[in-house]
Amino acid sequence: MASLKLSAPSSQWIAGERSLDRRSRILTAAPRRRVAVGPIRAGSYTDELVQTAKVIASPGRGILAIDESNATCGKRLASIGLDNTEANRQAYRQLLLTTPGLGEYISGAILFEETLYQSTTGGKKFVDCLRQEKIMPGIKVDKGLVPLPGSNNESWCQGLDGLASRCAEYYKQGARFAKWRTVVSIPCGPSALAVKEAAWGLARYAAIAQDNGLVPIVEPEILLDGDHPIERTLEVAEKVWAEVFYYLAENNVVFEGILLKPSMVTPGAEHKEKASPEMIAKYTLKMLNRRVPPAVPGIMVCSKTCH
Repeated sequence: MASLKLSAPSSQWIAGERSLDRRSRILTAAPRRRVAVGPIRAGSYTDELVQTAKVIASPGRGILAIDESNATCGKRLASIGLDNTEANRQAYRQLLLTTPGLGEYISGAILFEETLYQSTTGGKKFVDCLRQEKIMPGIKVDKGLVPLPGSNNESWCQGLDGLASRCAEYYKQGARFAKWRTVVSIPCGPSALAVKEAAWGLARYAAIAQDNGLVPIVEPEILLDGDHPIERTLEVAEKVWAEVFYYLAENNVVFEGILLKPSMVTPGAEHKEKASPEMIAKYTLKMLNRRVPPAVPGIMVCSKTCH
């Protein structure tokens, strides 16, 4: 390897034994170190993951989210004068999951853990009710948002501890895809720490889910809070999704076996100028075209953000 040092006179460079003046600036470069990169080995579930993602993303159908926690479900029951008991939660979910012809419009149903293990009052597993309608059962696997130390009053999503064993059990029970929600706040910065934490957490979750047979829905939600213009939302969304896909690749996630759930690109909820549906569609598509690899089979948008 050639040594390179700066001699006393500022007009000369020394490279090994060769002296270079200002007219002859030839440097002897050190040989480039080669890094051996082995092939990424497909997991045992890869083919199944790709097929599951295609079914869920089939045209004309969408995902039904009934993954409310028991506490949230209790609020719905209270609004019609019912107690928050397992029997009442079971009846509520049975009403939804046994709707005749549901599979014509629904390709996947995100369930709360309790629901995944429940059956109808007649003894038929809810998972089997869904399969009969060619609906993929899904499961919420995150453990909720908690404060992120060292950030600007931001949050991170917990739930990686024990996730592999939980995903394995959910797969045995019949689940075939998973949901994990984390958030990014524009008024809080967002800080580089929060963006990296969101992206890394999503990537680790996605890799673990795929390793256990579940198609991960990747969802870094850009919160609507704030008075910023739509251009600022686009800037942040592009940054967040760039980080997400970088870390998904670093974790060897199979892009053909994931689904995305992006936020619509809108102005902040408190911004003085409201955007038209056409403008929101334009900016959202711009972000997706710039950031989403073509290998991804489906992009699922929450209907509540489309109104």
